[in-house]
Amino acid sequence: MIGIVMGSASDKPTMQKAADILEEFGVPHEMRVLSAHKTPDQALEYAETAADRGLKVIIAGAGKAAHLAGVMAAKSLLPVIGVPLSASLGGFDALLSTVQMPTGIPVATVAVDGAANAALLAVAILALSDEGLHAKLRGYREELTRKTLAG
Repeated sequence: MIGIVMGSASDKPTMQKAADILEEFGVPHEMRVLSAHKTPDQALEYAETAADRGLKVIIAGAGKAAHLAGVMAAKSLLPVIGVPLSASLGGFDALLSTVQMPTGIPVATVAVDGAANAALLAVAILALSDEGLHAKLRGYREELTRKTLAG
């Protein structure tokens, strides 16, 4: 299962793109609004209990100061994929906040508003140990190639 968290309810339209990809691949997921700054206790608890609740990867989207992915990574040993959101400054502030993690607490970071790619990366991580999911991902890529070549 994949956890999708976002700093604000206003982030849902962008983060829904991750959920849509996970649904396309048949990967169970949950979605929560948690803020590193406004709901720190709940965010920490979410990260601390994620593995025990069956999560395998956390996708965290946040804008502005964008510390949510870092908080998730600091309190969980699960892979964390950060999605910087374009809430201000074209997302540049969120990109820097997400990508500039200190050594020892990694966050994989996708493009600004790149929730779909975050989900595809999560699928690729799960596919390492799931042959059926690996086959679906291969088919997805082959279809992407066909569509691109078809123009």
